[in-house]
Amino acid sequence: MKPPKIIDVIRIDEFSSTPKYHQLANSILEAIQKDIVKKGDSMPSINEISFEFNIARVTVEKGYNYLRGLGVLGSVPGKGYYIKSTDYSQDLKIFLLFNKLSNHKKIIYDSFVEALGDQAAIDFYIYNNDFNLFKRLINNRKEDYTHYVIIPHFIDGEEMAYQVINTLPKEKLILLDKIVPQITGDFGAVYENFENDIYHALGQAIERLSKYTKLKLSSLKTAIFLRKLSRVLKTSARIMLLIMR
Repeated sequence: MKPPKIIDVIRIDEFSSTPKYHQLANSILEAIQKDIVKKGDSMPSINEISFEFNIARVTVEKGYNYLRGLGVLGSVPGKGYYIKSTDYSQDLKIFLLFNKLSNHKKIIYDSFVEALGDQAAIDFYIYNNDFNLFKRLINNRKEDYTHYVIIPHFIDGEEMAYQVINTLPKEKLILLDKIVPQITGDFGAVYENFENDIYHALGQAIERLSKYTKLKLSSLKTAIFLRKLSRVLKTSARIMLLIMR
């Protein structure tokens, strides 16, 4: 069996939000780690990759320059690019799945890229709060990742999200921003518990709050929270919870 050509190992996913130049570079780095390409192998030309994957020449050039910066690629005037060094490894391959790319979530993404640097390949996807797209992206993944980092927010279908997420290996799973009930096993999570945060904050302010006969709270909709709040205040003051819609 003939070894695959370098162009055969390049994967550009149109559904991924990872910049295409990064996808190009990550494909080459992965091929190096799998010993598919060797030191001294010639790279396809910029025009060849641009034509084959229907991406701009400047995108290919940016990917090649990124690899040159890592010391992986070299170039010879008039001959093109080649694998200069295979002494490089990426220990982390991350499946990053966001519900949308708002300003603060872009900060999270940028922080990931900055903190992990060149030691991680990140496949970044956005499912636009669409459960069906979320399910399809997870079920159709073709790579074996070291980590799955997911922000789980949906317009519809949230009650079924745990079934999809439970198909992932829990030792590799990290949930951000929100916990999904019924996920089994031990997994990582970073999220805010607004109910408990507000509960403890009001508890710390008990002396100043106790002098009021009426307290208005907005956007707190559960009877459980109201009962907790009453216990915190420990006063006979009449408490009104107004739901501000």
